[in-house]
Amino acid sequence: MDSTEVATKPHAVCIPVPAQSHIKAMLKFAKLLHQRGPNSLDGLPDFQYEAISDSLPDSDEDATQDVTLLCESVRKQNFLAPFLALLAKLDNDAISTSSNPPVTCIVSAGFMSTFTITVAEEIGVPIVLFYTIAACSFMGIKQLGRLVCCK
Repeated sequence: MDSTEVATKPHAVCIPVPAQSHIKAMLKFAKLLHQRGPNSLDGLPDFQYEAISDSLPDSDEDATQDVTLLCESVRKQNFLAPFLALLAKLDNDAISTSSNPPVTCIVSAGFMSTFTITVAEEIGVPIVLFYTIAACSFMGIKQLGRLVCCK
């Protein structure tokens, strides 16, 4: 691939909710988006995985992370600075190597939008919110405020 192809190749950064089922769903989506073809899950030579800090204390790797603490960390935008740093690193890598294109869009889990929309606006790329839950779950959550107010 020459540098002209790399410069025009899209580079989506996908960020899921850091929970197993959400990560699995986003990973499947990212693989499909990456290849866009009938053999989309075969070999991914330029597919990368990166991690950012959730700013929470280490937990037992065999135990579920404290969901309340995780939600609080997302709400307080503790992911914002690490996510910005990751995108800056990816863009710097794109400048220093001819094989990686710069970030062209963000695909964010809908529940991570408290900071991902801010980041997308700051770096000037489009963002898509991807909800990895069933439509009926999404509608239930969306209407929760009305249900609570009406009791």
